[in-house]
Amino acid sequence: MAASATATPSAPDVAAAWRFPNRATPPGSSAYYSVRLAPSGLRDDLAAVLAWHHEVRAVLYSVSDPGVAAAKLQWWAEELGRTSTGEARHPLSLALALVMTRHQLPPPAFLRLTEQTQSDLAGQAPTDQSALEAGCEADLGTLFELLARCHGITDAAPLTAARRLGGFCAQVYLIRDSGMHLRRGRSFLPADRLAEQGLSHQALAGPEHSGQLPGLLAESAAAALTYRNQGAASPAGLPCSLPSSLRVRGRILAALLAELKAEGFDVARHRVGLTPLRKLWLGWREARRGD
Repeated sequence: MAASATATPSAPDVAAAWRFPNRATPPGSSAYYSVRLAPSGLRDDLAAVLAWHHEVRAVLYSVSDPGVAAAKLQWWAEELGRTSTGEARHPLSLALALVMTRHQLPPPAFLRLTEQTQSDLAGQAPTDQSALEAGCEADLGTLFELLARCHGITDAAPLTAARRLGGFCAQVYLIRDSGMHLRRGRSFLPADRLAEQGLSHQALAGPEHSGQLPGLLAESAAAALTYRNQGAASPAGLPCSLPSSLRVRGRILAALLAELKAEGFDVARHRVGLTPLRKLWLGWREARRGD
């Protein structure tokens, strides 16, 4: 008898929709090159983890109603529980369940990503640099830890290094996107740093104070580099204990930060970025160092 056209797809069929590259790793992005230059047998698994983070974080920008956004994030948190018990509903969760089992990825880490997104949705700016760093570690730092675990890393020291590198990358993205965030009523700049300048987040978003943003971002960039370099084993701030997929992204984001500096942190009027070719070159050179 012929199979029914409405038969439930198997787990491998569902996973196929989230294989590399997927919408979390589009060609030309830093995430794309970090996965493309990873061992071939890990690419689909890394892409699935990145996709889960992407789908959760997308709620911040794709849903305008705070109540609806909060409900969606709560659904993802509940879906994580279902994924851990074999009752996942979302196609991505079905794919991710295989990855979580294969690499023994801890569900609390995924929950931490959801909780940080919920915190960001509330729109509360960090009180100081330490609070900013903690939030960045809870976001991309946690993601980088999960990616490191996909490479078989379980020791505390390299996992800590992975979280720190992810936290650094998160800070660079915040600097790059700070103009957009201000226009949307959000700001990542620590409240105590603004207070030193006699500013508030609302005032900084106004045209009369927008000229002060580049100077504040220059301070943020210096703080991000200091944070990254603490305990780093190499002059470039990229610990040799980390796999190439993480080092590649760290190298690209360090170059992006240098580009932002060269452009005078003029992010209020235009978006600063790197070309895909430059990302490929940076990633290839970093990957050549080997795992």
